[in-house]
Amino acid sequence: MNWFPWFLFAHVLGAVIAFGPTFSLPILGRMGGAEKQHGNFATRVSLAISKQRIIPLAILQGITGVGLIITGNVDMGRAMWLNIAIVLYLIALGFALFVQTPTAQAIVKLTSGPPPAPGALPSEPSPVLFPLIRRSQLGGMFLAGLIVVIVFLMVVKPQF
Repeated sequence: MNWFPWFLFAHVLGAVIAFGPTFSLPILGRMGGAEKQHGNFATRVSLAISKQRIIPLAILQGITGVGLIITGNVDMGRAMWLNIAIVLYLIALGFALFVQTPTAQAIVKLTSGPPPAPGALPSEPSPVLFPLIRRSQLGGMFLAGLIVVIVFLMVVKPQF
């Protein structure tokens, strides 16, 4: 049995499901930022999408990618585009797991708590909140850029 088409199907479908939402999360973030009372919810939704869809399916991308390499008899010595894409994938996955996710968790923690009592003034946000939000925004742009470059390399397969 030829397993290549099955790995390719799983790889492409996994990429669509995993990384499609990545390009919509900034909309959720902007809407949460524009309506402060919904900022925590928007961040929790983004974090849940990342933890339940993006990260597990990103890991699956590595597994199906290995399957494609093996079943496709890819000569890694002649596929520089693939070697670069793999390195970028590992950088993106590490950044998502060890920088972006903890940043989002910190934002959720800082924005969680009971709402102010009726008629009371809202408390000032922690001074570390806005730098964390900016780090999350920049990190999201970094990850989106890596995804675009990886997809380019996978589709175009430029010869170096």
